[in-house]
Amino acid sequence: MSENPQPLGGNQMPRFGGIATFMRLPGTTPLEELDVAVVGVPFDLGTSNRPGARYGPRDMRAESVLLRPYNMATRAAPFDSLRIDDTGDVATNAFNIFDSIERITAHYDELLAHDVIPITMGGDHTIALPILRAIAKKHGPVGMVHIDAHTDINDTMFGEKIAHGTPFRRAVEENLLDGPRVVQIGMRGTGYAADDFDWSREQGFRVVQVEECWHRSLEPLMAEVREQVAGGPVYISFDIDGLDPSFAPGTGTPEVGGLTVPQALEIIRGCRGLDIVGGDLVEVAPIYDTSGLTSLTGANLLYEMMCVLPGVEYRD
Repeated sequence: MSENPQPLGGNQMPRFGGIATFMRLPGTTPLEELDVAVVGVPFDLGTSNRPGARYGPRDMRAESVLLRPYNMATRAAPFDSLRIDDTGDVATNAFNIFDSIERITAHYDELLAHDVIPITMGGDHTIALPILRAIAKKHGPVGMVHIDAHTDINDTMFGEKIAHGTPFRRAVEENLLDGPRVVQIGMRGTGYAADDFDWSREQGFRVVQVEECWHRSLEPLMAEVREQVAGGPVYISFDIDGLDPSFAPGTGTPEVGGLTVPQALEIIRGCRGLDIVGGDLVEVAPIYDTSGLTSLTGANLLYEMMCVLPGVEYRD
């Protein structure tokens, strides 16, 4: 086994050059030599409003050229601690949502067969269901830290059971989630009925509506979250629309009054010490954000997930 794969530095190649992988990683490491796989899932057949999340992985890779390997805030050194590489994209079917779901599950089955922790660039939030199917085969029902404007627990959307607003209803029905160890943060917006968030609570989820987060640090909240979700494997699922659209306009279903970027950092950094077995950053639709801000933010949040994975060392 060779040295850990490393991002290509800005003094080795200009930021505007180099190969199009996440953080300009080599993209050539065999799965059997990896601890963490960065995976793209270009898919948006489950969207209910603005499409375009199929372009999220490509654009987050493009914006990730600004990222450097050391976390100067937390002192995390993920690339020194773990073997991390960009393993490319799932070959989704642009014409068939159900075939795409099967392809995604099979792809993650292969990753997990090599004991790799998948960190995923979406894609719309539908992809969380097939990923969780694969993860639950290996780890059993998992806890989850879910950041989003929406609970994504609809029973159907236009009569369909599989869409970006249904994955966590299906995940509960299929025993993929450990309900009392699930926390949903940032929920807000208008609803169809007064009890729209109640189904989550009935499953044992803690639902943190965004008003509980306004004008405050989320470090105290995350201390409570760690206590609730500890004791087993944990998945992080971050929908970029959990952020206020002033920070992340490039998404399909924006909702005003959302989380700030510093709060997002507090949430992910607050997951340090948990047994994280995977994570995703979904619903980045770069065609609605010509500045690249949403993709840049998404890339940074993915990097922060890498910094809290089990086995990451911290430089004092």
